[in-house]
Amino acid sequence: MAYIEKGTITEKRIYWLDNLRTFMILLVVLIHAALVYEKNSIGVLWWIICDPSTSDLPGILFLILNIFVIVTIFFISGFFTPVSMKNKTAWAFLKSKFKRLMIPWAIAVLTLIPIYKMIFLYSRNLPQESWTTYFHWNSIWSQNWLWFLPVLFLFYVLYLCISRIKINTVHITFKRAVWAVFLVCLLYSFCMDYFNLHGWTKTVLIDFQNERLLIYFMVFLLGALCYKLKIFESERKSKKLDIIFHSTGWIPINLYIFFLIYSLIKPGSYLISEIVDILILRLNFLLSLAYLLYAIITTFRKYMNKQGRIMMELNKNSYSVYIIHVIVMGNLGLILLNIAIPSLLKCLILTVSTYVASNLIISFYRKVINFNRTLSIFYRITTS
Repeated sequence: MAYIEKGTITEKRIYWLDNLRTFMILLVVLIHAALVYEKNSIGVLWWIICDPSTSDLPGILFLILNIFVIVTIFFISGFFTPVSMKNKTAWAFLKSKFKRLMIPWAIAVLTLIPIYKMIFLYSRNLPQESWTTYFHWNSIWSQNWLWFLPVLFLFYVLYLCISRIKINTVHITFKRAVWAVFLVCLLYSFCMDYFNLHGWTKTVLIDFQNERLLIYFMVFLLGALCYKLKIFESERKSKKLDIIFHSTGWIPINLYIFFLIYSLIKPGSYLISEIVDILILRLNFLLSLAYLLYAIITTFRKYMNKQGRIMMELNKNSYSVYIIHVIVMGNLGLILLNIAIPSLLKCLILTVSTYVASNLIISFYRKVINFNRTLSIFYRITTS
C-alpha cells in the first residue's frame, strides 16, 4: 500500500502513486490491444490475436507507450521496496515477495500460457497440437507478458543484497543519482546494440529484454532512492523546469521513433554511420523516457492525489488484472475478429472491454473469496 513513512509530518496515504500504478496497467492493456491492430506486423508471428483490420496508429502508439509504461511500474515498485523491508528479516521479506510474485507466476505459466496457445492457433484457423508443446518451456512465446513477475522478484533479491552492503550515502543527491543512472543506461544500451546483444533472453524461470534489463533495475533503484530521500514529501517548486520539459520533450520522442522505424524498415542501413545512429537512437530513447516518466509522475502528483470508491477497487485489482488481461483480451479479440468496423475503433473497444471485464472478474473473485472466509470464520465462532 502507498503510505508515507510513519513519523513524518504528512503521515497519509499517497493516493497518486496507487492511481499511477493502476493507470499504467490500463496502458499495458492498451499496448497489448495495439499489437492486435498494428500495421507493420510487430506481433503477427507471436501475438495472441492478429486482426486483418490494421492501421499505422496502433503501431506508433505501441512504440511510444513501450518507452515508459513498464519502466514506470518498476519505479513505483522500487519506491515501495524500502517500506516493504521495514521491520522484516531478509527471509521474511523474500518469503513475502515469493508468495506474492512467484507463486502466482507459477500458476499462471502453467495455465494461462497453454490457453494462450489454444487461442493463438484457433484465431489463425490452425489445428491444435500435442499438449506437451503448450507449456512455456516448449513454445516460441516462452513466458510472454508474465516475464515481469520473475524479473521484479530478481530485483527484490538484488536490492536486498545491495542493502546489506555498507555504502556511504551522505553525498548521494537525487540529481547526481539521476545523472549516474542516465549515463550508465546510455553506455549499457549502446553496447547492447553495437555488439548486437539486443533481443530477448528466454529461460524456464526468467525472460528479459537484454537492452532494457539494466535500465529497469536502475530505475527501480532510483524509485527506492526517492523514498529514502523523501523526494515526494517536499513541495514542488519547479515550474520553470516543467515549462522547459514540456516544450522540448516532443523532440527526443520524435527522433527516437524516426530512427527506430528507419532501423526496422532498413536493417543494416544507417543515416549517418552505425555508431552515430545507435548513439542517437539510444540517447533519444533515454531522453524520451526521462521526460515521459517526469511528466506522468508530476501530473499524477498534482492532479490525482485522491481516491474514490471506483479508484480504490481498481487499485486493489491492478496486479491481478495484469496477470489475466491477455487471456481475456484473446477471447474478446476473437469476437471482434471478423466484425467490419475501423481498426482504431476495434482497438478502443478491445482495450476498454478487456480492462472492464478483467476488473469485473477479479472483483467477483475477491468478493467470493472474502465471503467464503467470512462464512468460515462465522462457522468456527458459532460451533466453538
